[in-house]
Amino acid sequence: MTDSPEPNESTDGTANQDKAAPQKRSSMPYYLLIMLFFILVVWGWQAINNANRTEVGYSFFQTQLEAKNVKIASLKGTKLLGEWKDTEKAKAAMQALVDELNVDVKEKSKKAKPPKVADYFTTNVPHQENESLLRRLEENGVVKYGSASEDMAILLMQMFYILPLILIVGFLFFAMRRSSDPMGSGGMFGNFVKSQAKRFQPSDTQTTFDDVAGMDHAKRELQEVVEFLKEPSKFQRLGAEMPKGVLLMGPPGTGKTLVARAVAGEAGVPFYSINGSEFIQMFVGVGASRVRDMFRTAKENAPCILFIDEIDAVGRVRGAGVGGGHDEREQTLNQILSEMDGFEASAAVIVIAATNRPDVLDPALLRPGRFDRHVAIDRPSRDGRLGILKVHARKVKLAEGVTLEEVANGTIGFSGAELRNLINEAALHAVRDGKDAVEMEDFDSARDKIMMGVPREDIMNEKERRMTAYHEAGHAIIGWMLPEVDPVHKVTIVPRGRALGVTQFIPEEERFHMGENRLRQQLAMMLGGRSAEKLIFDEYSAGAESDLKRSSQIARRMVSTWGMSDKIGPVAYRDNEEQPFLGKEIHEARKYSEQTAFLIDEEMRVVLLQAQDLAIKTLEENREILEELVSALMENEVVDKEQLEEIMGPRKGLDEDGATDAESNNDKTE
Repeated sequence: MTDSPEPNESTDGTANQDKAAPQKRSSMPYYLLIMLFFILVVWGWQAINNANRTEVGYSFFQTQLEAKNVKIASLKGTKLLGEWKDTEKAKAAMQALVDELNVDVKEKSKKAKPPKVADYFTTNVPHQENESLLRRLEENGVVKYGSASEDMAILLMQMFYILPLILIVGFLFFAMRRSSDPMGSGGMFGNFVKSQAKRFQPSDTQTTFDDVAGMDHAKRELQEVVEFLKEPSKFQRLGAEMPKGVLLMGPPGTGKTLVARAVAGEAGVPFYSINGSEFIQMFVGVGASRVRDMFRTAKENAPCILFIDEIDAVGRVRGAGVGGGHDEREQTLNQILSEMDGFEASAAVIVIAATNRPDVLDPALLRPGRFDRHVAIDRPSRDGRLGILKVHARKVKLAEGVTLEEVANGTIGFSGAELRNLINEAALHAVRDGKDAVEMEDFDSARDKIMMGVPREDIMNEKERRMTAYHEAGHAIIGWMLPEVDPVHKVTIVPRGRALGVTQFIPEEERFHMGENRLRQQLAMMLGGRSAEKLIFDEYSAGAESDLKRSSQIARRMVSTWGMSDKIGPVAYRDNEEQPFLGKEIHEARKYSEQTAFLIDEEMRVVLLQAQDLAIKTLEENREILEELVSALMENEVVDKEQLEEIMGPRKGLDEDGATDAESNNDKTE
């Protein structure tokens, strides 16, 4: 949020000059004032003339000419301007003409009314009458025609139409002369190319490292940046130079923008924020001009922080994709590279950028001297999640039985934004139920909504419900019986999100490594639903589409990326799906033969078949448990962890060495 500017700050985010400094007056040139005055005179003359002039028909003019009632006439082309000798006589003639026309008209509403007759008149002369008209004017005593006053009126009328064009040309000439660079800050397009960065004063930026829970390693890396902005002389005394750019990398919602604002808050310096997409416009060169203006403003207000969010919108690899790159985007990137490389060592300006796609950034942007410090901001650990929950729960009234430690244990893999959403959804759920405080039940409902989706009101028939129950029971039994799969927390056949049923798995501990056995058991769990359908109904359904897609991706990586196949060996083969740019795989030839590709497909198929055999074997061994679990689902629609333990018994787990309970008992017996 941008508050109102400080007294010494302009609305565009730049600091005003000292009040004592002489100000350059930008008065309008005198010739523009003269032209404007001339236009007003012409307009006034035309208004007066039109107010005292009547347009009449040529036949009426002829009758008045024969009656010697025309005093002055001026013929210009086919336009005749003139003045009556006796205006009252012209009015009477006009009234007689109207009365003659109204003789045969019976309805009063349709009778014509005589027009107003002024002292001056105008009429249109047919082309064939021009030569004879001049002779007739002389014969009937019209002593003046083409008078100086009427000629001046015609001239002024013509100037009235020409002057707007002259005014526009004069304005463009004046604007182009104001600056040698029309796209610069003082040029005619200065406001258009001005930087869109929003400035936050130190008084506005209240975020500090205390508001950033977790991310201790990131705060340690950025603490040096804070110290440099506070006391740059301490580093310059020993010849040390602070990194010019800090790149924050991490998944969406992990708090990259929050960390950048915390750095500015800790240092107490101005903070400029802009999104990478705000540089790009349809006009080539505007983005580069905005970059120049932004960096110029930052240098004038040093020490400060420039924060560029989503820098991958402008910093992608140059020349990528079919037909080359985007000219405007690449020019903007080139200007950013030039500005960052041109910083002086004493300029206390730090550029902080954030992205969730560091793999697509241009190498020139990541080299030392530009963004030479990379800080990875990953999903928070348990302590980090607990800290984030405490920060966001400050304004929420919690019930006595709520323990945020338990909530943190059940939200492994959640980002900071997801945890904030969890707190908000729990509070909304409590409000809908009319509670005075948020309880653990509200947190469970909010977690289910985030992980499984919103319950739908679809009504399935008995066969569909039964097939869905067997499908979800197959997932649950495989996950319960195989020790390296995450524990089953809840099973439901209530349609949620895009699924007809959901089996919810919640890990009990943080995992940073994944072995082959765990992956194979995970594949067996994914294929457990369709295996149960085949075992009971002797057919497969279309409900396993998502399971097949995810298991196929894991199996392909096991074979072609992680080297978990004896026939393939310890070789990694690039997959075209990894390329983020359209068409880049066209000019990068595949680095393995068709025979190898066929072998990869075969090994992938073998891995999936082995996982399916393991799933079918496990279900056959626990056929009674499968039927009991399906009965519970058909009756209650939702089965939680306590009910699962009553139906299937204690879950098999791993000891500290990674072996199953059964394997540990055998070792003790021997």
